[in-house]
Amino acid sequence: MRSTIAERVRRIGVAAGLVIGVVALGAERDVRADQIPAGWAADHMKPIGYSDLDGRGGAFKMAIKEVNGHWYLYMGHLWHRGWTIADVTDPANPKVVKFIPGPENTFTIQMDLHDNIMMTAMQRIIPGWGDDPKKPAEEGVLFWDISDPVNPKQLSHWKTEGTGTHRNSYPGGNYAYLSAGMPGYKGQILVILDISDPRNPKEAGRWWYPGQKVGEEPQRAAGFHGPAVISEDGNTAYLGYAPAVVILDIKDKTKPKLVGKLDMSPPFIMAGVQAVHSVLPIPGKPLLVSNSEASAESCEADPLNHAAMIDIKDQTKPRLMSIFPLPVPPKGLPYTDFCDKGGRFGPHNTNQHSHSPDVEKQGDLVYMTYFNAGLQLFDIKDPRMPEIVGYFIPPQPTKRVGPMPASKLVTQAEDVLVDRRGNIYITDKQWGLWIVRRETAAPTGGKK
Repeated sequence: MRSTIAERVRRIGVAAGLVIGVVALGAERDVRADQIPAGWAADHMKPIGYSDLDGRGGAFKMAIKEVNGHWYLYMGHLWHRGWTIADVTDPANPKVVKFIPGPENTFTIQMDLHDNIMMTAMQRIIPGWGDDPKKPAEEGVLFWDISDPVNPKQLSHWKTEGTGTHRNSYPGGNYAYLSAGMPGYKGQILVILDISDPRNPKEAGRWWYPGQKVGEEPQRAAGFHGPAVISEDGNTAYLGYAPAVVILDIKDKTKPKLVGKLDMSPPFIMAGVQAVHSVLPIPGKPLLVSNSEASAESCEADPLNHAAMIDIKDQTKPRLMSIFPLPVPPKGLPYTDFCDKGGRFGPHNTNQHSHSPDVEKQGDLVYMTYFNAGLQLFDIKDPRMPEIVGYFIPPQPTKRVGPMPASKLVTQAEDVLVDRRGNIYITDKQWGLWIVRRETAAPTGGKK
C-alpha cells in the first residue's frame, strides 16, 4: 500500500489547498560549513559539523530522507515561520539548499515524512512565544509531495477548525496520526486521517481521554502531545497521552479502543500535555521508554520530571520498571546541579522516527535531549538499570534569537535525530543545527 500511495504522489501535478511559496536559497552554491562554535562539552561524543541555517537559529523538529546517495534534512523553526531543507550528505559540511516560507503568526515547528509524502503541522503559537494575538494564524496540517526532495509540492491542507496540530506521525501507508486541537474538546486529541488520496485527506477516527470532551464529567487535565507510535502491523498505537502512557487497539481505525494505561502523574510533573510527552517502544522487546517534558525554568514550581522504562509484556497492565538517572554537570563548572544553570532542565525528545528507513533503528541506546543538559545518551541493555554512557552539551548562546528561555540565556537542546550512518542531529532554541558523532572514548579535552 505504501508503494501505491508513493506512485499516486508521483503522478500528482499542481499542489492543492493553501498555497505557500517555495524560495530557493542557492541550491547550486558551493560554500563551506559554518565554523563549529567553541565552548561545547562532551563525553563519548564529538561535534563534526554545524550550520546556523542562514541565520535561522531555533531549529526544532527534524526528518531525514536519502535520495540517490544524497541526504536531505528537513527542519521546522521556533522563531521563523517555515521549513528549512539542508543537504547533509557531507555531515561535516551541511548546506542549506532551500527555505519554504510558512504562514505568519503560526507555529510551523513539527514534521514527519515517509516515502514521498511529508506532513508539516501548523498551530496557534503559545502566548509569549512570538505570537501576535491581534493577527490571524493558520492551523491544521499540510501534505507535500517530496519525490523531488528539494522542491516539495503542496498536495493538500487539512484543517482542525480549532487550534491546529502539534507533533503528528506518518509511518507510511494509508493513515496519518495527528495531535489535534479539535472544536468541542479540551486539549489535543488523537485524530486518524485517511490519506489514501493525499490530495483529499479525510478523518477516519478519533480517540480522547475521558473528560476531554466538552460536557463530559471533568477529570484530571489531559492532552495528547504526540507522536503516536504505530506497530509494524498497524494494529496498535503507543501514545504519551498525559496523564498516562496509553496503548490503543487501532485495528478498526474508525473506533480506537483502550488496551491499557499507566498513570504517571501524580507523582511526576502534573497532568497536561507535558506530563507524558512521548513514548518510545523498543523493537523486539516488551518495553517502552516514557518521558515527560520539563516545563518550569530552574526546576521551580513543577514536581519532578520522569524518563522511565515501562514493562508492556501485559499490554493491559503496563508496569513501571525503572527511572533513568539524572544527568550531572561536567566537573569544573560554577554549578553542581543543572537546575542551577537556568532555563529548563529535564527530558524532552527522543530519536522518534524509527519507521523511516534512513533513521537509526532503535536498540539499546536511547538518545534524549535534556534542554540545558544538552543531549544525553542512555544504555538500556539492562532495563532495570539504565545508565548514562555519553553526552553532548552545546555552549552557552552568545546572542538571543527567540524569547525563550525567559529567565536566562542558556542552551536549550530541543530535538534529536540519528541517521542510519550514525550522524546525530541536534537542534536548540537559540543555536542552529549541530551534527555529532559517537566516540568509543571521550574526546580529548572534553570541554572545548
